[in-house]
Amino acid sequence: MRYLVFLTFLGLTISGCQREKPAGEPVATPEVVNDLPLPMKYKDFNLIFVSFDALQASHVHSLGYDRETTPTIDAMARKSFTFTNIISAASWTVPASMTWFTGVYPSEHRMTNKYAIYNREVKKPANLKELAPHLVTLADIFRENGYATAGFTGNAGVSGGFGYEQGFDVYVHETAKFGSFDFSIPRALAWLKNHKDRKFFLFLHGYDCHGQNVPPGGYDYRFVHKNYDGKYLGSELEQEALREEGLDRGQLTLREQDVRFWRAIYDEKIQRADARFQHFLTEFDKLGIREKTLFILTSDHGTEFYEHRRLDHGFTLYQEQLHVPLFIHLPGQNSQTMIHDRIGTIDVMPTILNLMDLSAPSQLRGHSLVPACGGVPVNRDIFSETDYRAYTYKRCITTPAGWKLIYTLETRSRELYDLTDDPHELKNLASVETERADELERKLFAHYAAIGHDLKARRWEVGLNPVYASQGKDDAKK
Repeated sequence: MRYLVFLTFLGLTISGCQREKPAGEPVATPEVVNDLPLPMKYKDFNLIFVSFDALQASHVHSLGYDRETTPTIDAMARKSFTFTNIISAASWTVPASMTWFTGVYPSEHRMTNKYAIYNREVKKPANLKELAPHLVTLADIFRENGYATAGFTGNAGVSGGFGYEQGFDVYVHETAKFGSFDFSIPRALAWLKNHKDRKFFLFLHGYDCHGQNVPPGGYDYRFVHKNYDGKYLGSELEQEALREEGLDRGQLTLREQDVRFWRAIYDEKIQRADARFQHFLTEFDKLGIREKTLFILTSDHGTEFYEHRRLDHGFTLYQEQLHVPLFIHLPGQNSQTMIHDRIGTIDVMPTILNLMDLSAPSQLRGHSLVPACGGVPVNRDIFSETDYRAYTYKRCITTPAGWKLIYTLETRSRELYDLTDDPHELKNLASVETERADELERKLFAHYAAIGHDLKARRWEVGLNPVYASQGKDDAKK
């Protein structure tokens, strides 16, 4: 029996496409694309999909960050396919994660906010079965093919009730919001011990890196400068206040030392999450099924720490919120393959199904990355979106060459960036490169029209669709 493990966090790499054949196992013939041998099918292996929620790719050491925040992830990356330019379909958890599990854009699965309807009279939570009943999920497909399926998560944006549980035999989330791997990992390990003799699909998720998660016992401030004056302590209440102030005012005004503090706190969270994942791998290896398992590590989205003078995520489509890690580790893989093409998280589901030799539903919008692992260039546009809290409605297109257009629907304004020369998106070229901006705007609108979402067919009115308990207590808009 064979296994596939899918871990999700920013900067996941797939390497070692060839594998040693266990004694007595029939020899499979690998696919060939443009005369390049590709990974053979891993039929009946298990998959472990791990999501490091809110992990910005730029803070992963193996992707170029100076601090050694991610030694465990880095070790796996050295034996994986590493995708250095993965762009999420959305900039916050609810829409981004559902795209993993459905293989369609947020506009299509319609899980774009926590509430399908929110006003004074009606507060109806969003649910996949009601909003897009025709869609099958990744877990549906695994279960239909005889896999045991389980998800262990940190609640909040991936909690059961939204529809993430669809297709899972077991789907457990932390009772508290924004729970960490401290909750999900022990339960996942217990489940694995009872299912190690079956083929399985495991989704493992934690909010350890998220602004609303604080380590048990508090921080040790390992990366904070010793002379910091302590204006902030790093609490979830401070983070929430800064997030809301940035939204209300359009930007924050922080001292340089405060920005360094918040980034240091973030790095501590990442390093702690990485250590918890090491514990998971250590215990997992005791089960003796590593060579029967595929791992995918990634993140649903990044997060901002003052790159554009705000904190948190969801409200823009800049790279700090969209650029995530992706690593794919195959059984027996012992080397790293770096893939620098710009690729979207819309491609994750078709890639998994291809690797696992499972039939793909017709709904899929992305493409398998298996050819990319074999050296075939990827040249296609990437689309991202956010309707975060009905605070804003943004759509974006990123080209293979690195041109990026962000279109804000409620204001009909646009931003154009050349990511090759301006990776931090500081110079808006929309008023200079007008012909290019016009061309990308046409392509953006045509894309959404082609998937049945004419962006010109409705008014985009700013309103209220709460995510956090502090919002919308008495002032829900009609």
